[in-house]
Amino acid sequence: MVPRYTRPQMAAIWSPEERFRIWFEIEALAAEAMAEHGAIPAEAAKAIREKGTPRAASIGAAEVEAIDEIERVTRHDVIAFLTWMQEGIGPEARFMHQGLTSSDVLDTSFAVQLTRAADLLIADVDALLAALKARAEEHKYTPTIGRSHGIHAEPTTFGLKLAGHYAEFARNRARLVAARAEIATCAISGPVGTFASVDPRVETYVAERLGLAVEPVSTQVIPRDRHAAFFSALAVVAAGIERLATEVRHLQRSEVREAEEFFHAGQKGSSAMPHKRNPVLSENLTGLARLVRSHVVPALENVTLWHERDISHSSVERVIGPDACIGLDFALSRATGMMEKLTVYPERMAENLESLGGVVHSQKVLLALTQAGLSREDSYSAVQQAAMATWTKLGRADARSFAENLLANPAVAGKLDAAALATAMDPQRDFRHVDTVFARVFAAA
Repeated sequence: MVPRYTRPQMAAIWSPEERFRIWFEIEALAAEAMAEHGAIPAEAAKAIREKGTPRAASIGAAEVEAIDEIERVTRHDVIAFLTWMQEGIGPEARFMHQGLTSSDVLDTSFAVQLTRAADLLIADVDALLAALKARAEEHKYTPTIGRSHGIHAEPTTFGLKLAGHYAEFARNRARLVAARAEIATCAISGPVGTFASVDPRVETYVAERLGLAVEPVSTQVIPRDRHAAFFSALAVVAAGIERLATEVRHLQRSEVREAEEFFHAGQKGSSAMPHKRNPVLSENLTGLARLVRSHVVPALENVTLWHERDISHSSVERVIGPDACIGLDFALSRATGMMEKLTVYPERMAENLESLGGVVHSQKVLLALTQAGLSREDSYSAVQQAAMATWTKLGRADARSFAENLLANPAVAGKLDAAALATAMDPQRDFRHVDTVFARVFAAA
């Protein structure tokens, strides 16, 4: 991922320096377990730990280049790393990697990185949930128009809109937690996963100390359905971000102007038009969401490998692992900031709510007429005629409100007087159960 969309804490997880440190930790833990069960001398495991720890901790850009230089000869990254470590550990290094295969190190390391990344992403979602909850409670009873197909439908509240996004991200949090649990597996099973050269107790020892579960059947690699599920979960979170961003983009349109991204002092919206206040954050989030979702198909295609193992998945994961996690981390942080500072215009919401002359209350009038004795078919016809008459004459000198057009129809006037009609069209009737919805959404929180 380009630096523009990379936050330091997430980037550190995917740095080559940290990857090599994780590799060493896996090798050192495996050596300790082997020594415990008599597979290698205890002195060797001690030397690997004591001499290898400072060497691994010292890895920086120069050391990465040194390992890469060895790899340019060996054409094998794990062998290059082991060779470089041996230079600092000495003769005891021959007991490193006993009975292991490269995938034991690579796949277990990848699991560590993904679980650490998941922890950051879960914390990111928590921050976004807090922002959504605060703004939802702030606008719990702020009336606005609900839209279907982009067209005015019925009144809702801005708080209910945000509560819906909160509920989605609460589900997304649960998905990330489940994805983390599924990906947190360790494989130290040797070539083709038979444990022929390494005791299964070594795998258990390494897994426990890394906070991972053992992979039941690793076939030399950890099965990639786990990874497909992980990246799919990230994609669903990204989709939730885009849904939220799309809502903000629509609300900020000049014709709507019900909410907009915070416009900073000194900010410029256009190089040509000084008046512009563009939804740049939400548009950026839309793009980042697309990018994160694009990694799902390669992750799914990685599930199918030849027999017990090939490396067709390797090049894919070197890209999608860091890029998907880094991109989603940045997007979640940006979405949180956007919602914390979102500028909301309740007056404009109220203005838009009644901008169609009251036709948005058509269902309540329909129900009132049926309850007053008019058939549903006749009620629907009368209400629709009044609504269309109101809609088509909006802004004209001879325009009448929805209520006026309704009362001009004898079939309506014979069932509902002006007071009854006003009661039926009272917007507050739409908000009688806001507390119930909020209780459902925020009870767990």
